[in-house]
Amino acid sequence: DHVGVVDLVEMRSAYCEGAKGETVRYDEAIPEDVRELAEEKRAEMVEMLADVDDEVAEAYLDGGEEALTPELLKAAIRRCTVARSFVPVFMGSAFKNKGVQLVLDGVSDYLPDPSEVENVALDQLNGENEVVMQTDSKQKFVGLAFKLEKGRYGQLTYLRVYQGSLRKGQLLKMGGVGGSKTIKLPRIVRMHADEMEDVDQVGAGEIVAMFGVECPSGTTFCDPSLDMTMTSIHVPDPVMSLSIKPKSTKDNDVFSKALGRFMFEDPTLRVEVDSETHETLISGMGELHLDIYCQRLEREYNCEVVVGRPKVAYRETCTGRAEFNYLHKKQSGGSG
Repeated sequence: DHVGVVDLVEMRSAYCEGAKGETVRYDEAIPEDVRELAEEKRAEMVEMLADVDDEVAEAYLDGGEEALTPELLKAAIRRCTVARSFVPVFMGSAFKNKGVQLVLDGVSDYLPDPSEVENVALDQLNGENEVVMQTDSKQKFVGLAFKLEKGRYGQLTYLRVYQGSLRKGQLLKMGGVGGSKTIKLPRIVRMHADEMEDVDQVGAGEIVAMFGVECPSGTTFCDPSLDMTMTSIHVPDPVMSLSIKPKSTKDNDVFSKALGRFMFEDPTLRVEVDSETHETLISGMGELHLDIYCQRLEREYNCEVVVGRPKVAYRETCTGRAEFNYLHKKQSGGSG
């Protein structure tokens, strides 16, 4: 059973406890059965850091392993991550919800904050000239809807504020894939897992959710005096496909409606009907990704489904050369 991970920076154990791994308990002692492996991987990590970061190399040469404090290592990992020298990797289990908190801590510790990244929008009023966004709450507002979720009170739209500030009741212009129109923002909430906190105003760099706004993912929102479009978010190609169909034909309408909604919410999910096998195929980022949507079909729409591997439309073709003789007799009439 997966009970936790070893933190190589702090050299301690992190146990993910609770029914859903919601509680993280740290222990300075590392289990004996993984201690040797942990020390080996720690040495590999330090060696890689020393190769790309001078401060770590100098500290190790001057004071050895004892000089490599967690603060020094975290600062070095952050510098190298921002410089794209390497990408930190965290261990865990998405299926069992283990190690999620450590990944979020890593996001806070190692990834750049909004002021360290140059984000660009296209100014539709000036021939789509590129405009660098300023993480300044005093500038005119520009934000991007990057995730949608269907909740009890309608669509919940997740929005990142790239520039300016966002206030409850503010007038916003929609652009990009969402079309062009002006709306009044009824409600803003800050998300804490599955809990919501109503807020009146947020600033540049923050992520919030909006109620009562119908739009597709990738829609740009801006101040009415602007007409900006954020560059599209990169959507990776799917890596896995499954055939899927409702267990009962009476659920066909609900089945189609649900898949349409899922695609609307998640641009990484693809749904298509094979023109030859006539199967409905769903494609996504992996087995767990697709399994979640199959579960949502049953839980949210009461639609049981049957999944399987996509059928292969086999073809016949020539595989080599061959010789043959054939006499064709053509008869134009008569008894022959």
